[in-house]
Amino acid sequence: MSSRDIAQRALDQGNGIMRLTPTWVPRVFCVPGRRIKLHPDDYYALGGHRGGIDERWFASTTPADNGPDTSVNEGLSHIIVEGETVLLREAIDELQAAILGDALWDAFKCWPMYSKFFDNQGALPLHIHHDDEFAAKVNAVGKPEAYYFPPQVNNHGGDFPYTFFGIQPGVTKDQVREVLSKFTDGDNHITDLSAAFRLFPGTGWNVPPGVLHAPGSLCTYEPQKASDVFAMYQSLTGDKIIPEELLWKDSPADQRGNFDYLVDVIDWEQNIDPEFRAKHFCPPIPVAPLEEMRTQGYEDRWITYMSDDFSAKELTILPGASVTITDGGPYGMIMMQGHGTMGVWDIETPTLIRYGQLTNDEYFVSAEAAKEGVTITNPSQCDPIVMLKHFGPNAHDNMPKIG
Repeated sequence: MSSRDIAQRALDQGNGIMRLTPTWVPRVFCVPGRRIKLHPDDYYALGGHRGGIDERWFASTTPADNGPDTSVNEGLSHIIVEGETVLLREAIDELQAAILGDALWDAFKCWPMYSKFFDNQGALPLHIHHDDEFAAKVNAVGKPEAYYFPPQVNNHGGDFPYTFFGIQPGVTKDQVREVLSKFTDGDNHITDLSAAFRLFPGTGWNVPPGVLHAPGSLCTYEPQKASDVFAMYQSLTGDKIIPEELLWKDSPADQRGNFDYLVDVIDWEQNIDPEFRAKHFCPPIPVAPLEEMRTQGYEDRWITYMSDDFSAKELTILPGASVTITDGGPYGMIMMQGHGTMGVWDIETPTLIRYGQLTNDEYFVSAEAAKEGVTITNPSQCDPIVMLKHFGPNAHDNMPKIG
């Protein structure tokens, strides 16, 4: 059976809602925080040389860029229907606007975002994602991203629940260049030039390209543009040395060794802005008055709303309620709490997942189904259903414009 046939069957079977399989991604420079429900025996299922599995990717048509040992289709989401699978990327290529809607398909000819959990015991190194201008130099696109810290997967804060963002006002480009030039000397102390912000479950941050950041050790839900460009600017995190090759990742070959180029990648005005927190911190914002929504059996909150490239919501269906929710565009979703039904599908939140095991916690909703409305029913009399929903650009005309 062709990819198109499988994709069409999946779209038809779910009335526009397609079931996805878990997509696990290792990172060689990270130690897993063990909060993404993977079985304890499986965090190194791909072998120690690949590093621990500390990420799960959602609604991804973007391959992970994990160096020469990266496996085939790593980072790519699969649709499953009646025991057969097809890549979400292939399904979208085949069915196009039938999945994404005319506006999104005509504008991008692809699904232009994805989301993930990243789950690290310690902080990540201070790093940067290139903007479109610099990413284009290596035939890629820039990477804005955003963070939300779901309470359901943050039973502990890890080793360092603080994130370094930006550069302290008064720091000069020469100072940054100097610490970058010491990358291979051990600890280059670049975080001495930055500032750390405490992280709180149930809140988030917006992180545009060009902003230096060292994500802290909370388990993080991360909507982002469909790209995996980055460069590590910190040489030592905790007790772990960062390979020099990651400093020059996504620099053109003729710029490797040019520390001025690395400084140029930094969006200087955003990084030294003394109002950085006010402009980038994202407390949740109700989509409508809370009491009005509660009388209908649900709560819906914006959790990512400062980017033109993506957005995200946290939807709660109250115990015993059945609610039809409409949205302006296609989206991926991941269950965080509870069980019930969503359209024709059973949905549930697994406690523990073996590597390679199927789940009923992740789905992709087509544009038509989203606009017609998805009915979610919560049969529990005590436990709410909570899900996170990640959208592409221009999915809503009522998204807050803040930041």
